[in-house]
Amino acid sequence: MQFVIITGMSGSGKSSCVDVLEDSGYYCIDNMPPELIGKFVDICNQSEGKIDKVAFVIDIRSGELFLKLKDTLSVLKEEDVGLKIVFLDCSDDVIIRRYKETRRKHPLDEVSFGNIRKAIETEREILVPIKAMADYYIDTTNTSANEFRERMRGIFSESSDYMHIDVRSFGFKFGHMPEADLVFDVRCLPNPFYVNELKGLTGLNPEVYTYVMKFDQSKRLLDKLCNLIDFLIPLYEKEGKAQLVIAFGCTGGKHRSVAFAEALAQHLREKNHKIRIQHRDIEKR
Repeated sequence: MQFVIITGMSGSGKSSCVDVLEDSGYYCIDNMPPELIGKFVDICNQSEGKIDKVAFVIDIRSGELFLKLKDTLSVLKEEDVGLKIVFLDCSDDVIIRRYKETRRKHPLDEVSFGNIRKAIETEREILVPIKAMADYYIDTTNTSANEFRERMRGIFSESSDYMHIDVRSFGFKFGHMPEADLVFDVRCLPNPFYVNELKGLTGLNPEVYTYVMKFDQSKRLLDKLCNLIDFLIPLYEKEGKAQLVIAFGCTGGKHRSVAFAEALAQHLREKNHKIRIQHRDIEKR
């Protein structure tokens, strides 16, 4: 049996997540009261395989019932029912924009007296213990609808017996990458931005990649990072971590971070790890 809990911030994209899971053959139930999850799991176990993949959307709409979710999830984790928790997040400004576009009220609108920023702040505080239990943390702030769907398909259309490794690059000038488990700052390395013939290119171009990697400090840094990550991956797998997000950041997210993300991705492929790679800010000016 495969059970997925979809939770997270209101307005972060849970409905889009459900669409992908339904396409992948999951039986999806929206706004499920946490106390009923265990009973539904028992029903599925007695269905003789007729229901083998189930996804529950559980969020702050459940009101006070939502506060019991942490205890319910802890029990299910102990019972080893094949449970995975997906936590979706998004920046406050994007959530506010989405609510304005849809003209819908935030679930905590009444307790925040119509102050949506206060509602978001309150929701974040309530979700802290659930976020800490998540197997997959996905920030949809800078993700298009198509990118989000592709990422969800990548997670749930494949076997869940191995840890998913996502390698990403980003630019600090466009904000941090909150979903990353490991963040490496490569702004300490020589910057191709100040080389006229390389400025307009990206780390995907051989000329830029060669420039970044030709320095002794770059080679030594990559070697040390590869050794560190090779050491960490089995430890994360042993702890049952389902997703590992490794991010490289530079100033603009176009040159050094891209080159290092590509170099690490190649190293992991050679180690037979299944990885996904994304360059968040490579097209930004």
